[in-house]
Amino acid sequence: MITSLPLDGWPAADRLAWLRACEPGVRWRRGGAASRWKPVTREDLERRYGYFLESLLERGALDPQAGAGGLVTPENVDCYIERVRSGWTSVTLARSVYKLRRMAGILAPAADLDWLTEIAKDLNLVAYPLERFDRVVLSEVLIRAGLTLVREAQVARRRRPIWRAGQIRDGLMIAMLAYCPIRLKNFSALELGHSFVRERDRWAITMLGAEVKNGRADLRLIRARLNPAIGLYLTWARPWLMRHTDEFMIGEEQNRLLTGPLWVGQYGEALSYGSVERRVMEATRCVIGRALSPHDFRRCGAFTARYRAGSEPYLASGLLQHRDKKLVDENYNLASSLEVADLFGGWIDDIAGS
Repeated sequence: MITSLPLDGWPAADRLAWLRACEPGVRWRRGGAASRWKPVTREDLERRYGYFLESLLERGALDPQAGAGGLVTPENVDCYIERVRSGWTSVTLARSVYKLRRMAGILAPAADLDWLTEIAKDLNLVAYPLERFDRVVLSEVLIRAGLTLVREAQVARRRRPIWRAGQIRDGLMIAMLAYCPIRLKNFSALELGHSFVRERDRWAITMLGAEVKNGRADLRLIRARLNPAIGLYLTWARPWLMRHTDEFMIGEEQNRLLTGPLWVGQYGEALSYGSVERRVMEATRCVIGRALSPHDFRRCGAFTARYRAGSEPYLASGLLQHRDKKLVDENYNLASSLEVADLFGGWIDDIAGS
């Protein structure tokens, strides 16, 4: 699986052109070409372009002195497509090349990119989503699986603490995604004290409209059933992953453990978008015998909502924060994500046994 080259590893001209494109307008001065885009859109394009640059780096073709967008050539794009074709679906490939075209247009507005537009169109014509029936799992099964991983790690006294801490984290990821199947971009970016906060006796995921794909603020209370697992992760597993094993901590050291990225790796580093996806897929492969991506959890949530609560036809749309023009035209007021997530979670608790 290819990784995305981070922004600080880009050629200087590409990096400078992208940063300028993201600069907001000030008074009479217009902002950059990407300044009005949502942060999630900019992050997505940056990540997709990073895949392209990583493919160049792997074969020694990344020229740090190249001009802005100058590396987007027919030869380099052909090699990029061949590099990722075996590991990506046709839909992912088509969308990535389309977004590479958008990014190249931002970096080098005067460049002739008609050839790349044609490649993107050709890939889109043959793009066909894979059948995913084998990836549909009822949400209550996923919740049980995640909590099973947490319990197993908790009692595995003979295993190394760092291994146990990692399994507790992965199990909590699975259970939380099953209850609240938000998009991976938001899930991987959860921060203690900002987007993951304590609300009285429960935890909550809270995201501003600018942080969500559809522009609507999203608030979801985490089911109380997960409180013990969250407490174990925050007070024992996460400190172990951050290499803080002292029983008593005060001042700044204690505050640092209660802030920052929710999901951290074995050296205390924030898990990236790709790292969270890999951990979820590996953990589900181990516990249920099939690898599910975070996006598969959204499909599972929609299926569970329909299967378990067919009398609530719009529950799945509310759970996934989807907008449906037909529902708007019919003046149907969809319940807020808070109400929908709580309703969905209550049904799952009743089925799985709280």
